Amino acid sequence: MTKKRILTGDRPTGKLHLGHLVGSLQNRVKLQDTYEQFVMVADVQALTDNFDNPQKVRDNVKEVVLDYLAVGIDPQKTTIFIQSLIPEIAELTIYYLNLVTLERVLRNPTVKDEIKQKGYGKNIPAGFAMYPVSQAADITFCKASLVPVGEDQLPMIEQTREIVRRFNTLYGDVLVEPEALVGNIKRLPGTDGQAKMSKSIGNCIYLSDSVDEVNKKVMGMYTDPARVHPTDPGNPEGNPVFIYHDAFNLNKKEVEDFKVRYRTGKIGDIEIKKRLAEVINELLEPMRKRRKEYEDQPDKVDEILRSGNHRAQEVAKEVMAEVRKAMKIDYSL
Repeated sequence: MTKKRILTGDRPTGKLHLGHLVGSLQNRVKLQDTYEQFVMVADVQALTDNFDNPQKVRDNVKEVVLDYLAVGIDPQKTTIFIQSLIPEIAELTIYYLNLVTLERVLRNPTVKDEIKQKGYGKNIPAGFAMYPVSQAADITFCKASLVPVGEDQLPMIEQTREIVRRFNTLYGDVLVEPEALVGNIKRLPGTDGQAKMSKSIGNCIYLSDSVDEVNKKVMGMYTDPARVHPTDPGNPEGNPVFIYHDAFNLNKKEVEDFKVRYRTGKIGDIEIKKRLAEVINELLEPMRKRRKEYEDQPDKVDEILRSGNHRAQEVAKEVMAEVRKAMKIDYSL
């Protein structure tokens, strides 16, 4: 290893959105020059709660890859691969299951929140409950030292660190204890004012949305509910429209002017939203063009995945040889 490694990825349950962009995609683009970066399409994790609809997962694998390429992830610098094609990850998961208790996994805040959101009650699929362990295998199969994630994934990284420490204590210093890297915008609210932009809720602006789709979604965004008329004083704090302006509008003087005028009832929601739609469309236009270029070259996308899968498989075999030796199961029969 001449460079430290990054491992990150996304579940192929739909196209990626602005929350993914500020949460980790921007960091992936920025860091691919200084790290050896692995970006994973997490189809196995997606099946933990879509096991009854595998076609949905399959259909979205390429969509996620196209989003990666559209934002500027360079396949010459970054290894893009599919999780299920790296069997060593599944093998590592089995070994890690011995290093963590069921109670600890179910205490993971991210798991608890998602179990509640999905309404599982007591009927929690075992695979879903255990996906933090699988995620630890994802991160460690390539000895990643840095993981760009959204804020909601921090408990997952901490659980990975616990598993790595346990493994290294028992078997020797083989694995790398990773650090998390959260984007500058820790959490982007949904267009409906919910705490998080989420594909399952449908409150997203997707990176592949057209100009008209962006305009429609922005004009329908949740704002200050206490403000009935444009002349009423409004509160920009906690207002999704202003949170998005802070995140994406590079003209900070304009944003501050909007806030001052909003507080004093001298500007309406429509004017602020129209400007926000312009800002987001300016941001997304280069991504739309890059996405279209790759959509028109499906064979090239397939080759990117073949090459990425091959590289990930090479690394996985190297690391697993060390793991098996440390665990005394490197039989030569």
